[in-house]
Amino acid sequence: MYKRQLLTVSDTTFARRAFLDTIGLLPTPAEIPNIESINSSQRRDEMIDTLLEDNINYAEHWITFWNDCFRNSYTRQYHGGGGKKITDWLKKSLIENKPYDQFVRELIDPVDGSDGFIKGISWRGTVNASQVNEMQAAQNVAQVFMGLNIKCASCHDSFINDWTLKQTYSLASIFSDSPMDIHRCNKPIGEKAEPAFLYPEIGQINPDSNRTDRVKQLSQIITSQKNGRLSRTVVNRLWAIFFGRGLVEPVDEMDNPTWNQDLLDWLAVDFVNNGYNLKHTIKLILTSKAYQRPSVPLDKDADEYIFEGPVVKRMSAEQFLDGIDQIIFAAENESKERGTGQKRAGLRNLDRLMQTLGRPKRDVVVTRRESAATTAQLIELSNGKALANLMSRGGEAWSKSGHQSELLINTLFSNALSRNPSEKEKASALEIIGKTINANGIGDLLWILAMHPEFQLIQ
Repeated sequence: MYKRQLLTVSDTTFARRAFLDTIGLLPTPAEIPNIESINSSQRRDEMIDTLLEDNINYAEHWITFWNDCFRNSYTRQYHGGGGKKITDWLKKSLIENKPYDQFVRELIDPVDGSDGFIKGISWRGTVNASQVNEMQAAQNVAQVFMGLNIKCASCHDSFINDWTLKQTYSLASIFSDSPMDIHRCNKPIGEKAEPAFLYPEIGQINPDSNRTDRVKQLSQIITSQKNGRLSRTVVNRLWAIFFGRGLVEPVDEMDNPTWNQDLLDWLAVDFVNNGYNLKHTIKLILTSKAYQRPSVPLDKDADEYIFEGPVVKRMSAEQFLDGIDQIIFAAENESKERGTGQKRAGLRNLDRLMQTLGRPKRDVVVTRRESAATTAQLIELSNGKALANLMSRGGEAWSKSGHQSELLINTLFSNALSRNPSEKEKASALEIIGKTINANGIGDLLWILAMHPEFQLIQ
């Protein structure tokens, strides 16, 4: 259902939301005056266009989401080899805004640099039959591109949906060099699977073809316009990212009912009609009146979902760390340019702080991260050495900026929260940094700002 609400968020709130959702960065103080002069829908549309045209920052932000989906780990320390990083191909594809149907085809029927997704993980030692590479390929393709959970049906007929063991093995057999023995609960049943697509009415796989040809056939069937599931799945994922809840929930169970079937269908058809252009659909959503509504909490216990606006969500690990880096970079370089001054967090190897803040190891497909804070995160943010070191670095940098106390406080608030402090906040900040500006006091103020809900939440 849809609840009518005429309110829209302020220009600054809209800009912070759009910046973080589109390129994963905070607006700079130099950009704030332009933001505050956005007084029409046309100006907001123009701002979204500018953000989407920032191809490098767009790609370096969105690579995080797709890395999670494709299990693209930068280190692959958790297995004995077999998988390949697809980072270069993925970043280039995002920079080019490659049409999504081509993007998917190149992942299923790999080109140079994109084969890590299908190749999967070669776990050390003997693995269960439901985790051989061919079965991983089937599970991951079904989940990421079709919104289907067939993991249960990889071991036996599913208990959670209608997919059967034989259907799953037929999909997995497309990726096999030889006929696969069907195993139920890791025990062979004495039958071999014949390669077939899950929805044969959409397209047929020739079982007599070799593996290369079968995989190509699968890539063409999945990206065919006959397959409306592909477009519906990806626009549902985008809606869930921007609004905190999908049109269909969970996003990997696309057989579930949607709260607005007409909207899902319209977005999917529009996406296809516009050349499978992800940026087109992103702009469509971000310039909508729905996206510009005030944010709301999500009542998970409600009997019926009623749309009121975007759900308040926490920054991702990468957005949080990039935001801290932006503040430090602003001090170290006195720069007005947009950026972090170093490699974006989404392109760096996993470390303890990132993992605690929610970045997965990428040993399984993750299409949505948990937004609720955990006790471990609160402890790490309060007492962790990694964040303390960042604050110390920021304190040292800003202590050398030459700013007077009030100017420094205003600058830090503008960088972190996109606004000036209130008089009460300014008085408290003056006590924290001291009459004589020192690095420790500034580091403490930076830490307070980083813990502030206005910094950590996308509202």
